[in-house]
Amino acid sequence: MIRLSRRQVLAGSAAAATTPLLGNLIEEPILRFGIISDVHQDVMHDGEERLAQFIEAMNSQDVDFIMQLGDFCIPKAANKPFMDIWNQFKGDKFHVLGNHDTDGGYSQEQTQEFWEMPEQYYSFDRGGLHFVVLDGNDAHAGHAGGYKRHVGAEQREWLRADLRSTDLPCIVICHQSLEEESGGLDNTRAMQVLLEAVNYEAGWKKVFLSMSGHHHIDFQTRINGIDYLQVNSAAYQWLGGDWQRTRYPEEIEKQHTALKYTSPYVGPLWTVGEVYKSGVLKFQGMETQWLAPSMWDIGYPEKPSASVTKDSCVPLIRDRQFRFRP
Repeated sequence: MIRLSRRQVLAGSAAAATTPLLGNLIEEPILRFGIISDVHQDVMHDGEERLAQFIEAMNSQDVDFIMQLGDFCIPKAANKPFMDIWNQFKGDKFHVLGNHDTDGGYSQEQTQEFWEMPEQYYSFDRGGLHFVVLDGNDAHAGHAGGYKRHVGAEQREWLRADLRSTDLPCIVICHQSLEEESGGLDNTRAMQVLLEAVNYEAGWKKVFLSMSGHHHIDFQTRINGIDYLQVNSAAYQWLGGDWQRTRYPEEIEKQHTALKYTSPYVGPLWTVGEVYKSGVLKFQGMETQWLAPSMWDIGYPEKPSASVTKDSCVPLIRDRQFRFRP
């Protein structure tokens, strides 16, 4: 587990994790990739700094690609310096559309153009794995307002065909979780059944992992043989109006009016995935601290939902390890 103070955030602090042992040999990863989620440039006053620390670390570690899991930034001109930082990464860069990335009346097409994101949902192969990126912002037939959190029929059919077309182990990625219906996708069970059916047809655990952001928690569960991982936010936990606190200087709070509704992390969080030929995927843990007072210091409920608890709502990303068919 990497522990960070405010300034211990650059490449040297993100040392490579211990690799699995094969007999007397140390196995080297065949793929390394960086994941960051929920930076929320349009909420945080220091979003550019948090992203810059991630990009500098990823360039220093020479990872193969990076991906952000949504709630990144809206496509306004003032966010161009933020995107310029993202584009300083030397390798491939992938995006996932979040529910807040079209705030302010922007369209998904405008956000995609601003990010240079060719498709709303897509797939690619790296390191012997098949990565599938979904758009969880479709409208349900009975959608009555608020943020859309659905994967529609057309996208589901594309997903089924895409998963059937590959013989590689698969990771399915979406901003909203496929396992947490409270705030995640509103058709989580339909998505789970689809993934489970693909595995049944293939006769092996083809889809072994689903990854998401959105909830700003560190959480993992397993449902019918498939692991579901929620990657913590790079920035904060959202508390809302009943728990507002002023933690930053007055001039910052005036310019960034949503800050008082958050419980921020002192430093940014991200994770690095390492893929091994032996059939192991490891994620490096990382830890920072709450900016005082934390959400728990002000009496926030310890279990507002099944997955959002004092154990999962923490300023860290834990070490994780998953096995897949080599």
